[in-house]
Amino acid sequence: MKLCVIGAGSSYTPELMEGLISHARELGLSQVWLMDIDERRLEIVGGLAQRMAAAAGAHFQTILTTDRRRALEGSSFVVAQIRVGGMQARIKDERIPLRHGVIGQETTGPGGFAKALRTVPVMIDIARDMEKLCPQAWLINFTNPSGLVTEAVCKHSRARALGLCNGPIGMQARLARLLEAEPPQVTMDYLGLNHLGFARRVFVDGADATSLALEKTRESASGWEAEFIATFGLIPSSYLRYNYARDETLREQQLASTTRGERVADIEAELLRIYADPSLDHKPPELSKRGGANYSQAALAVILGLAGQRARTEIANVANRGAISDLPADCVVEIPVALSSAGATGVRCGSLPDGVRGLVQAVKAYEQLTIEAAIEGDRKLALQALAAHPLVLSLSVARALLDDLLEAHRELLPRFFGEASLDGTER
Repeated sequence: MKLCVIGAGSSYTPELMEGLISHARELGLSQVWLMDIDERRLEIVGGLAQRMAAAAGAHFQTILTTDRRRALEGSSFVVAQIRVGGMQARIKDERIPLRHGVIGQETTGPGGFAKALRTVPVMIDIARDMEKLCPQAWLINFTNPSGLVTEAVCKHSRARALGLCNGPIGMQARLARLLEAEPPQVTMDYLGLNHLGFARRVFVDGADATSLALEKTRESASGWEAEFIATFGLIPSSYLRYNYARDETLREQQLASTTRGERVADIEAELLRIYADPSLDHKPPELSKRGGANYSQAALAVILGLAGQRARTEIANVANRGAISDLPADCVVEIPVALSSAGATGVRCGSLPDGVRGLVQAVKAYEQLTIEAAIEGDRKLALQALAAHPLVLSLSVARALLDDLLEAHRELLPRFFGEASLDGTER
């Protein structure tokens, strides 16, 4: 098996490499191609990945390249973890909305909108390369906003794709701790969208443990989360704080001296310094400061399932096809997915809970408008998308935000300025 990573200069790559090393024999892994357009980051992060594989005695080649087509050719799996515009673009995404009295966050609200406009055309380019160079491969998309980006790929290419996030597997781990169980013992009746999902029921070894899970989670939570659980009887994604504790979160952001992106930029600079040490041949503990816990576990669980090594069900972002009855059939949702060598099949979930249905449907409408705006470079669609987002819901604010975001990212958004489209900017 050949596997390639697009955006391999990411600080998360050593986490992924650790999982690939652990399961290399099971997968029959022969080559791992690490691709990035940033040669310096690729050399540093890829160098560490190569030392990790050598230290573990892994029987596969680790090849570094800036040539995306060579990396894709003949691959069985493509892991995408790109950040178009790098960390500086993220910081703008977080800073600009705050000037307009709106939450600034890299995947939710106007920040996620700006990131999607930059990212969707590049990811579709990657998917169309896959159609020609590795038509049977699976695209495992970690690129945020993961569900929106995965939907764009599924609708506008023939690539086989699913989106992943470490959020659901993190929720499973948290519930296991609270219920004094091991994570594999815990399963969830989970549904929604990426960063907008909910656990309706929780099981331990197949036995219903929902009441205890709700009680234990509420006791361990505080503020909005505890109140949400008591009100709706659901266990929410942590990202729901931006919706259900909007005012408090906005005040915290406006009072903070730095954004999360600025803090992450400092963490990444330190990680790259550590990674560059030629004697380092393992994932350093400092990576935990970056976030992304269980990233490797989520990726390898899906890859093993699709490779036919372990038939299993994991929570992922896939085409709805009626799994959630009150969302469009062709949209992408985050639900339990049955994985095997035959493919990925979403588990039927029925209707969304009454209390959250309106929010989920509104965000899905925003996502669909954003995808089409990104592809067409259409300002009117982009304005509709921003105005529809529950964190904005003001046409005048949306218009001012759109103008500022487009101008701030002008070089990365040529379609909105009547210029040639992007041909791909990874990481």
